[in-house]
Amino acid sequence: MNGIKLIVYYLFIKHLPHSRYVGFGNKIRVFYLVKILKVMKRSNSAKFESGIYISDCKHLKIGSDCRINENVFIQGATIGDRVLIAPGVSILATSHIYDNKEVAIKDQGTTPVNPPFIKDDVWIGRNAIIKEGVTIGKGAIVGAGAVVTKDVESYTIVGGVPAKIIKYR
Repeated sequence: MNGIKLIVYYLFIKHLPHSRYVGFGNKIRVFYLVKILKVMKRSNSAKFESGIYISDCKHLKIGSDCRINENVFIQGATIGDRVLIAPGVSILATSHIYDNKEVAIKDQGTTPVNPPFIKDDVWIGRNAIIKEGVTIGKGAIVGAGAVVTKDVESYTIVGGVPAKIIKYR
């Protein structure tokens, strides 16, 4: 049954207009994630924009009052309350295995699923990449284009490739 729900999401719900053009598109997407897919907490101010990839939802939990912008790629994650995610962000839960030089990387499989944990009040900037298994602490800010490969402390601002501490809030 979940397969049909995801097909409906990917064929129709994902493509509804952005909320800046037509507000009902966001309302339908949020309703669908809360009531049908059951991966998001209900809230009146949540934004879940068009073009967001949510994988199979098996490893996805989204808190209340989150704003997730267009064209975000979420393989899996636990996302806290009041999180802001800018356009083009990628949140990864798995990666490729590449240890054996005698076997093509495409034939080595993937790592076990290890979704990131993004705590409350986090802001993730445009085109940032959050790698599998990391925890981003409460109130942290991830700069645009950053690649987060290690845990980020609460109330820390990080940026760069790989992401490093810029300053504390």
